[in-house]
This record gives sequence, structure tokens and C-alpha cells, in this order.
Amino acid sequence: MTDLQAVPPSDVDEPAGKGLKGGALGLVSSVVVGIASTAPAYSLAATLGLVVATANGDGIVGFKAPGVMLLAFVPMYFIAVAYAELNSEEPDCGTTFTWASRAFGPWWGWLGGWGIIAADVIVMSNLAQIAGRYGFLLFGADGLADSTFWTTVAGVLWIAVMTYICYRGIEVSARLQYGLLGIEVVVLVAFAIFALAKVFSGGAPEGSVTPSISWLWPSGLSLSAIIPAFLLAVFIYWGWDTAVATNEECDDPAKTPGRAAILSTVLLLAIYAVVSVSAVAFAGTGSTGIGLANADNSDDVFKAIGPAVFGESAIGKVFEVLLLISVLTSASASTQTTILPTARTSLSMGVFDALPRRFAKIHPRYLTPTESTVWMGIVSIVFYVGLTLVSSNVLADSIAAVGLMIAFYYGLTGFACVWYFRRTLTSSVRHFVMRGVLPLLGGLILLGAFIAASIQYAAPDFGKTKLFGIGGVFVIGIGTLILGVLLMLAWQRKAPAFFRGATLSKVTHEFVLAHEEGIDSGARLPDSHEALVIAPDLSNLPPGQHAVEVRTEGEIRRDEDGTPPTGRHSAP
Repeated sequence: MTDLQAVPPSDVDEPAGKGLKGGALGLVSSVVVGIASTAPAYSLAATLGLVVATANGDGIVGFKAPGVMLLAFVPMYFIAVAYAELNSEEPDCGTTFTWASRAFGPWWGWLGGWGIIAADVIVMSNLAQIAGRYGFLLFGADGLADSTFWTTVAGVLWIAVMTYICYRGIEVSARLQYGLLGIEVVVLVAFAIFALAKVFSGGAPEGSVTPSISWLWPSGLSLSAIIPAFLLAVFIYWGWDTAVATNEECDDPAKTPGRAAILSTVLLLAIYAVVSVSAVAFAGTGSTGIGLANADNSDDVFKAIGPAVFGESAIGKVFEVLLLISVLTSASASTQTTILPTARTSLSMGVFDALPRRFAKIHPRYLTPTESTVWMGIVSIVFYVGLTLVSSNVLADSIAAVGLMIAFYYGLTGFACVWYFRRTLTSSVRHFVMRGVLPLLGGLILLGAFIAASIQYAAPDFGKTKLFGIGGVFVIGIGTLILGVLLMLAWQRKAPAFFRGATLSKVTHEFVLAHEEGIDSGARLPDSHEALVIAPDLSNLPPGQHAVEVRTEGEIRRDEDGTPPTGRHSAP
């Protein structure tokens, strides 16, 4: 292998080796990013009350809410397995976009990428709104917190700040996540301990109930109750795939992200099970007071029951403030980690010419997607401000519609895994189960939830808005997917190469710096092991430095012939 001088972009045809900062994340960092992306404290605060209050015939889901949380874990785990298996074969930051393109062709791949981008942009509005509101509440500015104008201004600033942090580098982003997630976990554990201690000691308020093992199984619930409650619960798990979207920045791109995704879902299960049981036991499921079915508490159950849980002691007051901070940090962390996967999806789409090539640009110093990150922030701000000006009810229904897009692209990934590995499924029992049975079940569960939810959401009286005589949640969710189809057709007319499969070459050229050990990269995360990867067009090659190809021509030829890869080689 010889040193490479800078070459024109056109001289390198095959996409990959996108120039992201390889080795910046280890297993722990990836798990932290994966869990933080789900915003556990905020997700529970905003969703648990809604799950409890979901109608079930003449009653509500009530004490079966923890069981619904466990039920939603099942497809999440199955899809996490699919992500891990597909990532082990092709660790591309485009994830669903790339894998569905390989499995089902460019059209489905493009729609999978659109599902990720659309869901993330929509949910940013809600996260920004929460972060803005809680920023004021933290400092006692309740009047500003109740002002739509000022919470919107604060939310826009949050998006701008988090976009800048993501722009500055993956390590900066991950370091921030260590602190933000640490606060969340400590406070949630304290909340569960305080609540359960009062329940078992008899110090809980009227309406509290001793926990029962039967709460962990959703028996007795009707299908019409399970479907919407299930999708709400799926929403609170959503986000762990950020651990896989940052795969090209991991120390072992083929293994670490998949392991992190599975670990993230399991740890989330533990957090949600413990906290939901403790909250339901302490507050009960009544519709008055601090009861979790009280509609006045549905947007933030922690704010409603936190003072009663922690009490009037000095320590209790400290934890009450920390609980408020944890929801703020949770929303802030998720705002940041929502930008990461979206920017990397559009980066991959840009590299493969599924989007304009400008989205494939990498910052020469920070090694982050420049255009992709900035545009994610801009589009999120425009969408947030636009919907806020239209109606708070439309904004609320748009958040509910995110569940359809989550089910769509997660389910698509499960089916893509089965089809991608269809020729080798019977080569071993492990492959049959991990690449066939589990991803297929995950895909089928989410497909069923998507269809059933679409039928329910279409009812005119579902949600807060009605458009064209149809439920607003359905119109927004399905309408967003239809918009994706229209945009895809427009891009196909302008740039047909991707849709012909011409840019989906399996051959990848990856370059690293020659003598990279002489480059001072600054402080690193505790579990990182950096390797500076150079973009295919050498656009981020530092002045005066040379790059080397990390694979031999023989390895590239073997990949072209379809032979399994033999692994990466270090630069000389």
C-alpha cells in the first residue's frame, strides 16, 4: 500500500469510509448515547399517565400499565437484534436506509431513511418545547413557562445549542451525555426507592396500592386498549438505534453498536419497569389528585407526584429539584441525540446520491456531517415554529403520529434483516433464530400495530384535531409518509442513479492518516480508541498529511466476488 495524494472526488467512485471520527466511541459510550436518546425521565413523565388512562372498555389500563411497558419491550428487543445482525454485516451510519436498499431495493431504502428523518424532525418539536418550558420552571419563572411565545423562543435556542454541540464533534456530544444521563438515572432510582419505601411503610397517600406481580402482564385488556397503549410504550423505547447510527465512529463498527443497542433496550426495560411500578403503586390510578389517570397530570406525572414522593425534608426538597432538572436534562439530551442519527442518515443518503451530495460533506477538523447537522437543526426549528403558530393541538397530534413512523421504519428493518440473510438462515440454529425468527416476529408485531393504529387514528374523534373529516393523527402520520413518496419520486427524476442501483456498490475504500500516531487529537473518552478516517474524496485530509488505503486490492476483489470480508488492516 502506498501513500495517496489528494485526488479529485470523481476519481473515487465507491461510497463509504465517509470521514467520520472512527474509534471515538466504545461500548460504554455507545450504550450511554443509546439510552440517553430515549430520554427516560422525560418519556416516563410524559407517557406513563397516558398509558394508565387509556380506555379499556368501561375502565382504563390502570395498574396494567407496567405490563404494557414490558409488552412493548418484546418487539424492541427483536428489532435491536435485527439492527445488531445487519450492522455486523454492513456497519453503515445510514442503518435502515442502507440495509433496506440492499434487501428490497432503493425505493424502500429511501423511504426507510425518510421515516427516520421525518420522525426525528417531528419529535424535536416536542423535546424543544419541554426543554424550553422546564428551563423556566427550574428558575421559578412559571409565568414564562406558561407562555407559548417564550417557551418557543427557549425551545428554538435549545435546538440551536444542541445542533452546535453535534456539529463540534461526536466526543463532545458523548461527554455531555455522560453527565446528563447520570443525573437522570440517579434521580429515577431515588424516585423509585422513596416511592416504594413509603408504600411498604404505609406512608403513601390515599389511593396507593401494594405492587402485584400481576401488573407485569397485560391480561384482561382489550385489543382496542392494548394497541394505543402499546404504541405509546413503544415511543418511550424509541431512540436506542442512535447507538447504531454512530457505528462508523465506534472502536469496532461491526460489533460494538449492535451490542450497545441490545444492552440499551434491556437497561431501558429495567428502568421503565421499576419506575412505572413504583409510580403506579404510590399514586394509584385515580382520576383526581395525584392519581395517574388525572388528565391534569398526563403531561408530567413526575411534577404532579414528585413533591409527595420526596416529602418536606431537606433531602426530599433537593431530590424534588433534581427531579425537575432530570426532566429538563432528559429532554435536552434527547434533543441532541435526535440530531445525531438524522444527520448520519442524511449523510449516508448523500454519499449514495439518494440526496444531494452536499449532505455528504464532513467537517475537516471536527469530522462531523456539516450540512446534514446544520440542516437538521434548521428544519426542526422551522417545523417547530410553524406548528406552534398553526395550533398547539396540531403540534400535539403530530407527536402522536410519530408512533406510526417508528413502527414503519423499525418494522422495515426487521423484514430487511430476514430478506438480507435469506440465503444463509439455515446455515446454523443461531442464524435461523437471530437473523430470521426474531427480526420477523418484531417486524410482524410492528406491522400489526401500524395497521391497527392507523384504523383507530382515522376515527374523526381520535386525537385533538380533525382534518378532512378524518382524525388528525392519521392525516399527519400517513400524510408524512405520502409526502416522502412524493419527494422520492421528485428526486428520482432529478438524480436517477441511486434508484437504478448504480451507486450501491459493495466495494468500499477507506483511508486513514499515514503516521496518524503523530497527530494530537486532544482528550478522549475513557473507552475510545481513535482512528482518523479520511473521506473518499480526501476532503478532510489535514494539510501536509498523507492517507493510506486500509484494505488491500485482494480484499476489495474478494468483496466484489461476494466472499465474506477478512477484516480491516492497520495502516503501515
